[in-house]
Amino acid sequence: MKIPEIAELIKAEICTNNYDANMDIFSACSADLMSDVMAFSKSNALLLTGLVNPQVIRTAEMMDIKAVVFVRGKKPLETMIEMAEEKGIALLATEWPLFIASGKLYSSGIHGSGE
Repeated sequence: MKIPEIAELIKAEICTNNYDANMDIFSACSADLMSDVMAFSKSNALLLTGLVNPQVIRTAEMMDIKAVVFVRGKKPLETMIEMAEEKGIALLATEWPLFIASGKLYSSGIHGSGE
């Protein structure tokens, strides 16, 4: 699934411009603890989180996560948007809670690391 399709599915705003809109996302990780995210090791993945701080972008870069969805109506800080733009990481923001957003993505074919 491509990032614009993900945004439409979970009714998310795309907060960055510098990302690969044609890249396919096949897996995702939902976590607020970045140490849990580091245990997730798939490339071209999506991270869903309620944590809004620059460490999220640093972790995404280190783990080759290409898109981050902020849930529960949270929005990335301007410094985070700038960092993500430099790295080509898409940032999205949705009003949906973590559980609902993850479930919608899962039911549409985006699965986790254990599958």
